[in-house]
Amino acid sequence: MILHDPKEIEKRSFEIIASELPVSIPAENELVVKRVIHATADFDFAENLCFSEHAVEKALAALRCGCDSVTDTQMARSGINKKILAALGGEAHCFMSDEDVAAEAVRRGTTRAEVSMEKAAKLDKPCIFAIGNAPTALLAIYDLVVAGKLSPALVIGVPVGFVNIIEAKEKIMTLDIPYIVARGRKGGSGVAAAVCNALLYQIKR
Repeated sequence: MILHDPKEIEKRSFEIIASELPVSIPAENELVVKRVIHATADFDFAENLCFSEHAVEKALAALRCGCDSVTDTQMARSGINKKILAALGGEAHCFMSDEDVAAEAVRRGTTRAEVSMEKAAKLDKPCIFAIGNAPTALLAIYDLVVAGKLSPALVIGVPVGFVNIIEAKEKIMTLDIPYIVARGRKGGSGVAAAVCNALLYQIKR
């Protein structure tokens, strides 16, 4: 039978995901894992996604208090449900295309991702950092946290690729901060947005 109703399609999709999960997922993390699998059709994320202790609970508390979101791509930002985020008092930012960020990156011979994280660290409210593309964004977050210049509400470390990817993710997991990290090479902007939405939808319910 071909389904056409979007709600029925999503409902059936999650039923299939639940029936095919290769491992048992802790209840607190289950909706995040399932939403990522729904976005990617990749069951490897059932085992690749790593959560710091009570990361989801801490992120939900921050969102309810109106925290912002910061992404490393416009694609990830566009995928976040900004209506729910705004209703909670939050805003989604991506500074990658800002002229001052581009100019500073050229001046220093570094990436816009690094400079954009430095700019985000100056925001006057807590933020969830959703990184799906640039490992240098994660490395910048690591350095800012170590330097005492940033205390993120959550770091979603899911960049995809081959260079600096694994090292950057592993460094984030050494920090005493809330994180959700996709270990290994897999990830992407869609995954970053899916994690954000999985958190937001739990509040919406």
